[in-house]
Amino acid sequence: MADKPQWLIREDAGVPVLIALSLRQLLGVREPDDLPGLRDLPPRAPDAVDAGDRLTRQWRDYWNMTVEPRAHHSDVPLELVDEFDTLVALPATGAEELRTAIPPLATAAQQYADTAHTRYVESMSTSTGGDAYRAYASAIAEFEREVGRRAHSFELNVQVLPFSQRGIWWIGALTVAVTDGLRRDVVAFDEAIRPIIAELA
Repeated sequence: MADKPQWLIREDAGVPVLIALSLRQLLGVREPDDLPGLRDLPPRAPDAVDAGDRLTRQWRDYWNMTVEPRAHHSDVPLELVDEFDTLVALPATGAEELRTAIPPLATAAQQYADTAHTRYVESMSTSTGGDAYRAYASAIAEFEREVGRRAHSFELNVQVLPFSQRGIWWIGALTVAVTDGLRRDVVAFDEAIRPIIAELA
């Protein structure tokens, strides 16, 4: 069945992705501009300054490698940041400001990420794996009906995240982020994921 179109969708609330977003917020990084902040993350100090250009650029490179590591390779070897166990790896050179800035934030970022990931797992366990699959299968079937052809083979990664605003955003070439509340809303999620499916299939 090599000629039969196939689609691969991976859904998660990845701890490394949640840590990267926690660090973004705690460091005062504003990029990506369209991506909202995380809910319930302890606020930064009122006198804290936003991240400068070099720190922002280094975080952005780390973010891209975290979201889609196969598409974003480092030109230099990666080294783990001790305070994050195996969850954060940065280029051995070119990420000095970020490597210096994040160790004090490790406990807060990891606790937030672990809590958010556990909440996602528990919310998905209340429904069967078939229900999770059905959300995407329904959108693909609807797309095929609308365009009158089978969907092309495609791959999609979905990160379900506790953003402060409801919505869905492209965060990589093959990766979207969706608010946890929207993901649990069957009708709204079906409508939101359909344009994503249409773009890929």
